[in-house]
Amino acid sequence: MSIAAVDIAPLAEVGDPAPVLLTVEEAARCLRVGRTTCFALIRTGELESLTIGGLRRVPADAPAAYLARRRAEQRAA
Repeated sequence: MSIAAVDIAPLAEVGDPAPVLLTVEEAARCLRVGRTTCFALIRTGELESLTIGGLRRVPADAPAAYLARRRAEQRAA
């Protein structure tokens, strides 16, 4: 799996289109971190999210963008 495409396929039901927005729990599963860690990344602005009504959602491409930034930071260090 490439960094540009975090695997969100298991999150969709068979035959459903790929999700555009993920729940925080789904984003955490994509990143292989816990829910609390994912909320911490959102709170610090490291992981993009938006609020729709009272629900927090993460754009499906945000986990891959976060990983790409982290890898670039580590290479630069």
